[in-house]
Amino acid sequence: MATTTRVLSVTVTVPDQDQALAFYRDVLGCEVRYDGEPWPGARMIEVVPPGSSVGIVLLPADSEIPVALRLGTADAAAAFERVKKEGVTLHNDAPITLGGGTPMFFFDDPFGNGLVFIQDAASDQAG
Repeated sequence: MATTTRVLSVTVTVPDQDQALAFYRDVLGCEVRYDGEPWPGARMIEVVPPGSSVGIVLLPADSEIPVALRLGTADAAAAFERVKKEGVTLHNDAPITLGGGTPMFFFDDPFGNGLVFIQDAASDQAG
């Protein structure tokens, strides 16, 4: 049973989000997928290269939003139970939703790299 369905986005830490946005949008030609606050005071910018489904999240290093590789999964609750059973370091007690979004949870790989599983409706369609 595959838990990971696809890569949704990767994080790049930047010292200045506005300058980074201008570079990725105006110089590299990326489209802005999201520029907002998932909660007050936490700005998240996500850009995506034309034709790609994988986003690039531009975050300051000191952001409350996890610097992470965001992965799609068809069922966040089942993925949570699977990684919990394997003894993975989890940062949530159960999948959460932010601002009415889809279920997700944060965890680390064995090397301390941040990962997020996000329930992805597109995974249901993909197979």
